[in-house]
Amino acid sequence: MNEYSGESLRLDIVGIGHGERHEVNPPAGEEAIAVLLGGTVRWCTTSATRGSVFDQRASAAYVPPGHTLRVEAANASEIAVATTLGAGLEPSTETIVTVGPEDVVTHERGSPGWRRSVYEVAVDQVPARVLMVGETVNAPGEWSSYPPHKHDGRDGEPALEEVYYYRFDRPNGFGFQGLYDGDGGAERAVFLRDRSVVGFTHGYHPVCAAPGYRVYYLWALAGSPRRLAMHEDPAHTWLH
Repeated sequence: MNEYSGESLRLDIVGIGHGERHEVNPPAGEEAIAVLLGGTVRWCTTSATRGSVFDQRASAAYVPPGHTLRVEAANASEIAVATTLGAGLEPSTETIVTVGPEDVVTHERGSPGWRRSVYEVAVDQVPARVLMVGETVNAPGEWSSYPPHKHDGRDGEPALEEVYYYRFDRPNGFGFQGLYDGDGGAERAVFLRDRSVVGFTHGYHPVCAAPGYRVYYLWALAGSPRRLAMHEDPAHTWLH
């Protein structure tokens, strides 16, 4: 199922049944990163298991241009696949690289009101040329991507398209994501439910979880230069 298709980035959430196989085969000139969301799979020579996106770190696989990742599910499993669009990358001499939970880099960020755990899953761990993938978990009632930041290249930061894929720890959980440019242009709020997907190419994009509900989101970015850097909204930098 194609969840998001933007200008330079695509996200698919793929369910794989017990004993079934799935191929992650990026189009010519593109690269992909697959992240295990739940279940047990075997890819390359590695087995990976994950019971909860909230309580267990991710396993992932980077697929360079010209390569195919074959995934076999030992039980009902789900993966997220981020793929570049229009990157025009040359065929790579790199091979597929797998990432285990022990490779994930964890950051505890923020202050009371905007505390969150940020997990770099496939950033420095893989030799990707365009893509980066990670995850964030907000405590109930907390904000993230806060103070509001952006990475659209308009203020010297990297120009990166991004997509968020959301999960909540309880079925009725919800939250909100704001999207605005800060120049008096369009502003909107997106009501978030379990499995919501929000993609954006520009502007600030803060997120909040409703009290009582933890929110998880997978984030995938594509662009140049490939670097986790951002520009914070000057109106809110006093919060530091």
